[in-house]
Amino acid sequence: MPVSTRTVAGLSVAHLVTDLYGPALPAIISLLILRFGYSYLAAGLLVTVYNAVSSLAQPGIGWIHDRKGLQLPPSLSILVCGLFISLLGVAPGFGVMLLFCGIAALGHAAFHPVALSLTGRESTDVNRGRVLSYFVVGGNLGFALGPLAAGAAIEVLGQGGILLMFLPALAIAMALLVLLPPRPPRPVEAVTGTMPGIPPAVWKPVAILVAGASLRGMVIFGSIAYLPIFLAGQGFDLLTANTLLTLTLLAGVGGQVLGGAVSDRSGRKETILAGMAATALFLAGFLLLPGLIGLACLMLFGFFLWSSFSVTLAIAHELLPGNLGLASGLLLGLSMGFGGLGVALIGEIGDTVGLAGAFWALFLITVLAIPLFIILPYPWRGRKTPSGEG
Repeated sequence: MPVSTRTVAGLSVAHLVTDLYGPALPAIISLLILRFGYSYLAAGLLVTVYNAVSSLAQPGIGWIHDRKGLQLPPSLSILVCGLFISLLGVAPGFGVMLLFCGIAALGHAAFHPVALSLTGRESTDVNRGRVLSYFVVGGNLGFALGPLAAGAAIEVLGQGGILLMFLPALAIAMALLVLLPPRPPRPVEAVTGTMPGIPPAVWKPVAILVAGASLRGMVIFGSIAYLPIFLAGQGFDLLTANTLLTLTLLAGVGGQVLGGAVSDRSGRKETILAGMAATALFLAGFLLLPGLIGLACLMLFGFFLWSSFSVTLAIAHELLPGNLGLASGLLLGLSMGFGGLGVALIGEIGDTVGLAGAFWALFLITVLAIPLFIILPYPWRGRKTPSGEG
């Protein structure tokens, strides 16, 4: 099946804008901690609420899309997400900020399973890792630009500068009318009513995959949430700290593209395990080594942390080929949401023993994820389809 460049490109750009907003929260967290005296735990709750709501909603949204072909227009879901994140700049209190984060998360949740399902239908067994990496790279770029955009807005205009974050959502909502068909086709399974059931044996590898991806998600969100304030403690100003976070996430873009392409040729499990081992190695290097060498390790940490992301999505699509929306919701929603829940725990560790200890906890979590990917019942290199044997 030929890949529709227009569809994949449009969804990737939309993914960029949607994922611009969650990573803006670290800049807001830094503001709350440094200027308003919030604890690490309290500020981390913003990230926790955002990711928990999105994670709980995404599998259900994906399942409804698979079964009924129903979906919220991508432009509307992006507008909801962008509007309520931008309103954090004028929220009258912390409780209202938590509410706005929850509503924004619903917009975020409505976009991802549907968009990734549509992208997955543009791929085949021989190019799935690469095609899905294009979609996820859009999100990576959003993750990378979010802290920088929010950090610059806050630096120049203060808390009210966050209102400017609504402009990208408005722009892409209008652009989607051109980039995508006005009414994306309903899934074939939903139209015909012949959606295949999910064999019970598939749930074991799916559960292990989600568990490993959840630990990786905790490392992703924990590092994104607390890296700016950790770097600020090392003597960097907030704008520079957020710029370094952006560069780390941009390094992840390269890892994402390379990881997806390598997994198509060299095996998905092999790519994941190599990436996770390198992630642990370079995180330790960042924490132990001074100066430019430590910062270089930080960039490589970001590269390898993200290198396995589209690979796990490809495995989920291969395990649940007739339920791409559900598979997408589980990997983009549930596992990342569980990871987001861990941000508050990492914040509690930071409050107790300091942020250096919190980052060593992220190192330990990375190491703990590796055995799960080793025992994942999925074929090694040379086996084209999952057989239920590791």
